[in-house]
Amino acid sequence: MTMKRIEIDIPEEIVQFTVCLDPDSQIKRNAMLVYPYIQDGTISHGKAAEMLGIRKLDLITLYGQMGLPYLDASKEELDEDLSTLHKIRKAVL
Repeated sequence: MTMKRIEIDIPEEIVQFTVCLDPDSQIKRNAMLVYPYIQDGTISHGKAAEMLGIRKLDLITLYGQMGLPYLDASKEELDEDLSTLHKIRKAVL
């Protein structure tokens, strides 16, 4: 994976949290940088994982460990999906 160095302006108090020397911390930091773009649908988990140089499942697991959901559906959406699944199942049986 090709890396680029960028310069950003951040509050001084945050600097200590952005400088990561070990690879795992760098991946976690970079995963957090792309998470908002996954959330708003700009990129997929798969694309984010590809950009980070890790497997999609590893990225999903990392987000899960940090309390960030893979599925972001409301209870109503889940209930609707479950209802649809029941209808399909009845039609097949």
